[in-house]
Amino acid sequence: VGSDAAPPVSGPNEYADQGGDPTGILALGWGSGTTNFTYLVSPYEAIQARARQDQTSVFWDFDNWNLDQAGNSVITAEVAIVFINSDSGEGYITVDGNVGDRKNLTAWHEGDELVLAVAAQNNNTIVVVNSVGPLIIEPWVDHPNVTAIVWASLGGNEAGNAIVDILYGAWNPSGRLPYTIAKNASDYSAQLVLGGTATDILSIDYTEGLYIDYRWFDAQNITPRYEFGYGLSYTTFEYSQLVVTPVDASVDSAQAELIQNWENGGASPIEEGSSTALWLHMPLFQVTFNVENTGSVYGGEIPQLYVHHPPSAGEPPSVLKGFTDIELVPGQTGQASITISRYDLSVWDVVRQGWAKPNGTIEFSIGASSRDFRLNGTFPL
Repeated sequence: VGSDAAPPVSGPNEYADQGGDPTGILALGWGSGTTNFTYLVSPYEAIQARARQDQTSVFWDFDNWNLDQAGNSVITAEVAIVFINSDSGEGYITVDGNVGDRKNLTAWHEGDELVLAVAAQNNNTIVVVNSVGPLIIEPWVDHPNVTAIVWASLGGNEAGNAIVDILYGAWNPSGRLPYTIAKNASDYSAQLVLGGTATDILSIDYTEGLYIDYRWFDAQNITPRYEFGYGLSYTTFEYSQLVVTPVDASVDSAQAELIQNWENGGASPIEEGSSTALWLHMPLFQVTFNVENTGSVYGGEIPQLYVHHPPSAGEPPSVLKGFTDIELVPGQTGQASITISRYDLSVWDVVRQGWAKPNGTIEFSIGASSRDFRLNGTFPL
């Protein structure tokens, strides 16, 4: 149900630079950095292909606006799948009043109302979201008949096939949210700026500093709907056996002197290329741990490492500094590894204009998201 399930009426490249409201699935954003599709598989086409294979029946309704019709069409269905979207791009193209950036964080085409209309009539409603970024989904996320959400983002050419693989269990998802989905738009640290001149916009003070997305939510103790790094799987994983090992890297005398200065609390030198210096980015610690697939199907996990600087450093409570992936069959245990550098542990010293080791203990956590920590440790500095 919904136009976002459909193939575009006049083909996948309906608009120059994808700069328009697509009549079918949203699979790319608009602007100078976009591209043209060589082909595009819509969810409708992919579901129909799977239905023919399974010899099942599929009913479709691409009308976003006739809510009574949408609700009535799913009353007898075993499952109802609602497709909603939200688009954005560069400001030289305006789409439905959106001058590049979105003017709100709600679904386009009355997507929230469409979900509610379908969920009111079908107790197994799945919502598929094709969006350029976070949406506020509070109007329906807790509806008892909404049984699953697939956050498909922008799927590109194979969007339909990818969605069907997840819906039918042909592939076990392991994706993670690259942003926080809030309960309220006002929960975010930066708010929408409307109107004003170009000068007004260019002179905005970025008072949020480092406290953006999950860093802001953590610092302000705001509970999100879904946190940064969150994702689900058809299996489960357990973490264990955390080990931190110093990495002994050979360096020349000049680098050794810079490293010693950093160890003693000094900042990186003020010179061209200092932030990309080899000594700052070479491995300092190797963090290893075990991950076990405790479920019944093959799957991949995305362990994430978050650093917790001492309070005196003035940093956010948790900062993502590394992640990896590991794929396991049921019952299998594998070792994962994440490497940490001096740069990862440093903070920017405004006065000295360089990267410096903060005073105090630097702790870290390994987990499945920015709020689901499974293992905790300390770097032996």
